[in-house]
Amino acid sequence: MTAFETVLKRYLQFVKIEKGLSENSVLSYRNDLERYLKFVADDLRIRSLGGISVNHIENYLIELTDMGLSVSTIARNISSVRSFHEFAVVENLAEANPAELVDLPKKARKLPEVLTAVEVEKIIDQADRTEPAGIRDAAILETLYASGMRVSELTSLEMDQLFFEIGFIRVIGKGNKERLVPVGKHAEKSIEHYLESARDKFLNSKKPEKSKNKVFLNQRGGPLSRMSIWNIVNKYAQKTGIKKNVYPHIFRHSFATHLLEGGADLRAVQEMLGHTSIITTEIYTHVDRTLLHQVHKEFHPRG
Repeated sequence: MTAFETVLKRYLQFVKIEKGLSENSVLSYRNDLERYLKFVADDLRIRSLGGISVNHIENYLIELTDMGLSVSTIARNISSVRSFHEFAVVENLAEANPAELVDLPKKARKLPEVLTAVEVEKIIDQADRTEPAGIRDAAILETLYASGMRVSELTSLEMDQLFFEIGFIRVIGKGNKERLVPVGKHAEKSIEHYLESARDKFLNSKKPEKSKNKVFLNQRGGPLSRMSIWNIVNKYAQKTGIKKNVYPHIFRHSFATHLLEGGADLRAVQEMLGHTSIITTEIYTHVDRTLLHQVHKEFHPRG
């Protein structure tokens, strides 16, 4: 991304100073644009802003969609890209804004694709629990499915957030809001196995502070990144031959859907997911309409 680093740095200074955006907003812009410019440089092999066309940005839009990002996240990413190119034009760093003609995706309430319980089990079973990385990966997959955690919540998970004596994990979600989520016996057993027999193998003896008390560590002893979790999930999903688009967030969708299909209370699921509004959780009640028909037919007097 070196060809674009100077322009990106200037743009981030602009949004911070001229627009007066908060540190969090600037960080969001930076994350969005670093991912975009890495795609442009590494995947498209483009080395200048002038070489980027509307077709290239549409390709990036497809890339974001394939990653399983929400419509609102994709819209924010494209908006960031558009603003960046607009800045480049104003600063005479480019002649035109190729993102100007790219339509933002509509915020449709699209039903999320989910895995079946059998498919989840197949993916988890691919991890080799005879070696440290496999033990760790199995614990990660079990935790994603058992808790419905977001990837950012998983990567930031620390040892003092585990309350296995009462069967809960304290999750720190968006806006630093905390919630207690039941962990379940399979995930608890898998995490304990990792902590007892594998985590020490990842610790960096020369820099023990790198782990910062994080539960899940990478090969260098530091906390796992979001992309690392993506790669882990993708690795085991490919081994199963499942044709669905499998990405970390699909475990969250599957967690919510399977609970509701099993008869869980909607507000309990809302609490476990950390949704501010129950309207967000309600989308999962529409995933399996066949189940609703079965319940109505079985229990309604005139079903």
